[in-house]
Amino acid sequence: MEDLRKLEEEQRMLMFMQSHGVVSSSNKDSSRFLANLILLVIKPCGNLDLNEKCSLICEQIPKISSSFLEQASLLFNSQGPVQMEDKVSGFQKSCVGSFPSPVSDRKDNGLKKKDFEDMAVVGLDAMQRANSTLEDFCRSYFMFHGMDMNHPQSIFKFLPVLSFTESYIYQMDSLNEKMVNLPTKEVAFLESGLEMPKGNESWITNCIDVFITDPFRPLMNQLEHHDLLTKRIIEEFRCGEEYWALERKLCSALINQKEISVEDVMRAIHLKSFDYRVLNLLLYRLRGEKVNDLHMEFLSISEFLVEVSDDLFDYEDDVLENNFNILRMFVRIFGPSTAPIMLANYIAEAEEKYNNLLNTLDPQLRSSYQRRCEEATKEGGNISGHPLGTWSIPPVIVDEELHRSNYLSSK
Repeated sequence: MEDLRKLEEEQRMLMFMQSHGVVSSSNKDSSRFLANLILLVIKPCGNLDLNEKCSLICEQIPKISSSFLEQASLLFNSQGPVQMEDKVSGFQKSCVGSFPSPVSDRKDNGLKKKDFEDMAVVGLDAMQRANSTLEDFCRSYFMFHGMDMNHPQSIFKFLPVLSFTESYIYQMDSLNEKMVNLPTKEVAFLESGLEMPKGNESWITNCIDVFITDPFRPLMNQLEHHDLLTKRIIEEFRCGEEYWALERKLCSALINQKEISVEDVMRAIHLKSFDYRVLNLLLYRLRGEKVNDLHMEFLSISEFLVEVSDDLFDYEDDVLENNFNILRMFVRIFGPSTAPIMLANYIAEAEEKYNNLLNTLDPQLRSSYQRRCEEATKEGGNISGHPLGTWSIPPVIVDEELHRSNYLSSK
C-alpha cells in the first residue's frame, strides 16, 4: 500500500509539473526524478519555509557534482554506484543552468550535445561579432553612469557579464537570421509544434524549437543566479523575442509578395536596439544604482535614429540578404516615390524629440554625448562637412528579386 501511495503521489506531481511546463525534455526517468525531488522539497523540514528551501538549493547545487554523488552513492546506496551524470545534469539545469562537472566531461571524452540543452553557451564567432557593439556601448553609455571609458578598471570590472550577455544575444540573432531565409512552409510547420516528417530532420528543428519556447531562459537563469535579473531586463528580453518574430514575419512577407503594416515596421525598428537597453539595465544593476528613466528615454530616441541611419547605410546589402530594413519596408508599403518622403517625416519627428530631451540633460553630459556622436559620425565615414553628418536616403530598389538576380549574375 505504501508503494502504491508513493506511485500515486508521483503521478499527481508529474501531471502538476506538465500543467506548469516543468517537464524534463530528455526522458521519462528524468521527469520522475524531478517529480520525486519536488515532493521531497515540499515536505516539512523543521522550521524551513519554501523560500528558504529554494534559496538553499540554488546556493548549494553548483557544489553537487557527478563525482560528489558517485561518492555518496558508494556510501549510501547498497546497489553500488549508479549513473549519476544524467540525474545531476537535470537537477542542475532545473535550478541555475550550471555546467556539467569536469569529472563527467573527462569520462565522456567531451561534452554531450544534450548537456547543452538548457545552458547559456556562446561561441567564439558570436563573441567576435558582439565586440563592436560592446565597444560602442562602453564609449556611448558609460558616461550616463559617471564612468570613464578611458579607465581600464571601469571596463574590465563589468566586462564579463556584459560580454557574455551580448554574445548570447548575437548567437540567437544569428540563428534567427538563418530562420528568416528558410522555406516558409518548413518554418510554419515547425512553429505549429508538430514533428518534422521523417527525412526532413535537420538543425532547423532544434533552431526553431529554441524560438518557439523561451530563447532567453538559459541566459536569464544565469543572470538570476547572480542576482542580476530584474523585471525590466526580462521585459527587454521579451522585446527581443518580439523583434525576432516581427523580423521573420516582415522579411517573409517581402519575399512572398504579401502585405505588411506600417505599425509592425515601426514597432520592429523601435524594438531592434533591445540589446543596448539590456546592457544598460544590467550596468545599473551591477553598480547597484537606480535606473534613470530620463536617460533611458533619451537613449531610446537616439537608438531609433541610429538604427534608421544604419538601415540607410546598409540598404543594398539588406536587400540582397533579405534582412529587416525600414526603407525596404516603406517601399513595399508606400511605393518607391512616397517611401523616402514618409521616412523623412518619421526622422524629423524623432529628431525633434531627441533635441528636446537632449536639452534636459546635464550640460556636461550633453556635451560629452555630442562629442561622442561627432566621433562616431567621423568614424563612419562622414564626408558632408557637418559634424553630425546629414541624412542621405539611397536610391530605392523597386524590383528586389531582379536586383538580387542581377547581382548574382554579375558574380
